Amino acid sequence: MGLLIAVRSLALSCHEKAIPTLIEALGYNNAGAAAGAVKGLINLGDVSVPYLLQQIDGYNYGARAWATRALAGIGHPSALDHLQETALRDFSLSVRRSAAKGLGYIEWSKLSVSEASEGQKQATETLSKVLDDPEWVVRYAAVVGLQNLAISVDNQSLVNSIVEKLDHQLETDSELGVCARVKLALAEIDREL
Repeated sequence: MGLLIAVRSLALSCHEKAIPTLIEALGYNNAGAAAGAVKGLINLGDVSVPYLLQQIDGYNYGARAWATRALAGIGHPSALDHLQETALRDFSLSVRRSAAKGLGYIEWSKLSVSEASEGQKQATETLSKVLDDPEWVVRYAAVVGLQNLAISVDNQSLVNSIVEKLDHQLETDSELGVCARVKLALAEIDREL
């Protein structure tokens, strides 16, 4: 209980000097402390991103999953490469799931128009590949990512491509939960556009 209170207090400090300790807390075998650390890192925002990218633990998949959740929650474009690579290749389904979802929440306005356009195409290609992941929860997260990506872009051609991919997923995915999420995504995209 003391660890949880300490991490929450540190997270509430909203001070950049807390970042290394919050990142260290991601590796503790304590979900409450890790969740509090993620919340603190997200609240600190963009300033957390370089620290997270430099200190991602390649051996501790739990810490990697929490760090990826923080990066996804912050949505800074500099995390794009990490999120793409992780969504496609990490051995842990929880890490892949966090990365896939996070690809839909990148703040494209922090990039030039041409960089944002290229990044959006890359994110769409990555999420399209993730739709073939053997784990249904990762495919579900890819659907969430594609939905949010479609709603956030100004490129109608890209939106049409995303809708086609989701339609195809609805026809081919055997998991009812994924299909239900695809239907919701298509309805939300239609409503927003």
